[in-house]
Amino acid sequence: MKFIKNSILSLLFVSFFTLGAGSANADCKVRIGDFDWDSANIHTAVGAYILENGYGCEVDVTKGSTIPILTALVDGQLDMIFEHWADNNAEWIDPEIASGNLVDAGINTPASEQAWFVDRKTSEEYGITSVEDLKKPGVWELFKDPENPSKGRATSCISGWSCYTVNLVKMKEYGLDELYTNYDPGSGGALDANISAAFSKNKPILTYYWTPTSLMGKPEIDMVRLSEPAYDSDCWGKLQENVRAIQADGEGAWKKGCACEYKDMALTKLVTGAYASDNADITAFVKAYTMPTSQVNDLLAYYVDVSGGDMEATAMHYLKNNSDWESWVSADVAAKVKGSL
Repeated sequence: MKFIKNSILSLLFVSFFTLGAGSANADCKVRIGDFDWDSANIHTAVGAYILENGYGCEVDVTKGSTIPILTALVDGQLDMIFEHWADNNAEWIDPEIASGNLVDAGINTPASEQAWFVDRKTSEEYGITSVEDLKKPGVWELFKDPENPSKGRATSCISGWSCYTVNLVKMKEYGLDELYTNYDPGSGGALDANISAAFSKNKPILTYYWTPTSLMGKPEIDMVRLSEPAYDSDCWGKLQENVRAIQADGEGAWKKGCACEYKDMALTKLVTGAYASDNADITAFVKAYTMPTSQVNDLLAYYVDVSGGDMEATAMHYLKNNSDWESWVSADVAAKVKGSL
């Protein structure tokens, strides 16, 4: 995976910080990979708090985009991640699991979706319910890109996320690349801001998005998921071949293939094989960690609307007001966590 190896250079935009110090157990060190979207940040915050205060670990968190973080995990520079969109990265992560280099630590969140969406008002007014409808005469003009007014703007993923290239391939396969730009908003926060601004200004928006998120839980954000060809594993495999080719050699490497909808999936966790073999108790905790989608949505809403954007406060709120997490750890570890709150 040449392009993956090279992408580690982009870690220059990754932030790095260490949690907890005074009470850390020198024999317990954990390097967690985190991502630049809120649901992953919440799981990392909850997991890190338990590791620090329940197990006495020194916890280092490295935050960045999908490719550099997963690359660092594969290369052994990190020990674990608490949220993995497995199907997005299956072509290169599954072999790492099969070889034992990585361990699939089970389900994090049991239900998620990702897709193209259009605001409901525009969808209903212009009959836009599928990606094919985006090719109707004049539709692209509803979403005119201010930076490239000869095309519509399809607000996409961040370029460091795997889905950015997936969406580019989809647009080519669906014949939309001549009509729309695959617009990189720059960050997860900017993506949310673009969507919120469109609704506050009552303007049409065509955007990639996913759940669970706090934004999709807001009553004023009402979007329609656009239908695509049904998910098919063979088609998805061909799509991923194009993704890898483009990431390795640029957009010109694309060849006509296949595209379909994202597979609605359970999110998972990953631990390196080396770390798992040396840290059975902590690996057991990571494997036990799971949270229903509704709970994740509630925490995301708390993070945005109540905590003032404080992830540790959000994690502590969860641990104080829920007991489900106690089943993930021993009674002794649970007592230490509760004593720290």
